[in-house]
Amino acid sequence: MIQLSDHFEYKRLLQFAFPSVIMMVFTSIYSVVDGFFVSNFVGKTPFAAVNFIMPVLMILGSIGFMFGSGGSALVSKTMGEGKQEKAQQLFSLFVYSTMVCGVVLAVVSFFILRPLAVLIGAEGEMLEQCVLYGQILLLALPFYMLQFEFQSFFVAAEKPQWGLAVTVACGLTNMVLDALFIVVFSWGLVGAAAATVMSQMIGGVIPVVYFSRPRTSVLWLTKTELNWKALRKACINGSSELMSNISISVVSMLYNFQLLKYAGENGVAAYGVLMYVNMIFLAVFIGYSTGTAPIVSYHYGAGNHGELRGLLQKSSVIIGIFAVMMFMLAEGCAGPLAEIFVSYDVELLAMTKRAFMIYSFSFLFSGIAIYGSSFFTALNDGVTSALISFLRSLVFEVAAILILPLIFKLDGIWLSVVVAELTAAIMTILFLAAKRNVYQY
Repeated sequence: MIQLSDHFEYKRLLQFAFPSVIMMVFTSIYSVVDGFFVSNFVGKTPFAAVNFIMPVLMILGSIGFMFGSGGSALVSKTMGEGKQEKAQQLFSLFVYSTMVCGVVLAVVSFFILRPLAVLIGAEGEMLEQCVLYGQILLLALPFYMLQFEFQSFFVAAEKPQWGLAVTVACGLTNMVLDALFIVVFSWGLVGAAAATVMSQMIGGVIPVVYFSRPRTSVLWLTKTELNWKALRKACINGSSELMSNISISVVSMLYNFQLLKYAGENGVAAYGVLMYVNMIFLAVFIGYSTGTAPIVSYHYGAGNHGELRGLLQKSSVIIGIFAVMMFMLAEGCAGPLAEIFVSYDVELLAMTKRAFMIYSFSFLFSGIAIYGSSFFTALNDGVTSALISFLRSLVFEVAAILILPLIFKLDGIWLSVVVAELTAAIMTILFLAAKRNVYQY
């Protein structure tokens, strides 16, 4: 496991985290491809429908992220304690549990998707498009959850380059099939969904095959036994990531509800563009946090408190540099990015550009809470991690999205995330200071 107390501290830390950063960014980029093709080749209403139903699908997929982040923290800590065989059994338990959960959730969700879409405000043609797209994607839900999970476990297994390779394979599959199914075959929204399903299946199957081969890495799938205590611990550890994804999805539904009220279908479409770009930019922070979390867990399990202090200090500097870069890039590219998706509609284009210019200030603060939550997950302090995520992605954002539009109208909706991220950053710094003596970092 990486040691930070040498001359190339920043360089080695970045080298270790780099595959995870690229993996998360690439995952976000290929998710954006659906939006690009649907918006430009299928139409504005299907584009709005995809963005309207996507938060529901993200909530389901985040179960895999919970098992991955929470489970990898427990597995890495166990390896740091020198209990390799137990770590193998825990790893296998989490993967098998995710498979079972994925199948059950896919079946149940298939039947409740339509009433749920109606409940959150979809109607008419957009409702039909929401249900069509969502039900097709549910076919690959178990694989989607595994893909999320293995992003963390590849890092824990000290094979982040494999995680990157799988993500690139999924992304290229989705991009090529989107072009083939939508542009060449003219399958419309069905083609976009089919391309995504096939890419998600690849993302779930390849890691299972890789980890089924013994001794290809420090982790591999083996026989295990049901351990409710370990499952509960992993769920608590990963509850912050689950809460964050659920909260983001719930808040996205609330944003869509408010946007329908203040700007109609154009507002939902503009918000969809923002979310695509937001996924790519936040993927840098999430990828770095995911990539360095197993290091934190390992050294915490080994009792290397000096390494923990060094990691936190250096990560704070790196996150700060990333934040400034993300803000400057977002401000400079607001126009071109908006034109990629909605250049065909002048009114929608103008709305999207203005939204970008306001929304981009959030990138100055978002990395602090993202890293802070991941840091506490890695320390196996799931409660603190979940509290940070809960306040950041649900409480602060819901309050902002309900209050600010009453004052600033449509601009208040775009400003909401900026206020929420700033408040979350301040709160995270207070938690880090309060817990400093507890974990000796």
